[in-house]
Amino acid sequence: MASKRLLVLVPAPENGQPASATLGTAREIRARLGSFNTAADGAEKKSLGTEILYGPGILVELPTGLDEVNQALVTLVEEDIAWPVLMRLCRTHNWALQDPSSGRIFGAHQM
Repeated sequence: MASKRLLVLVPAPENGQPASATLGTAREIRARLGSFNTAADGAEKKSLGTEILYGPGILVELPTGLDEVNQALVTLVEEDIAWPVLMRLCRTHNWALQDPSSGRIFGAHQM
């Protein structure tokens, strides 16, 4: 069984510099992800400090209890399905994906 890949969803860098903006509020992020078929599974159980959203080939972990969310953890479960959705999501909302082990940024508009 292949290992699952972890990425961090962040605001896209601007002009090569790290973005200072946030992804938005948890409610805004849930609404934005919802238009990409990504949402909670409806169960009442939540992990302590995180909310898990399920989407096409991905799991997204949002921190709870924050007014503004700076980043979210994305687990790629089925990479072939996940990448097209994630790239469209990033382009649409000016977000990016960062590989925590290499620091490489994916999905950001090139400026």
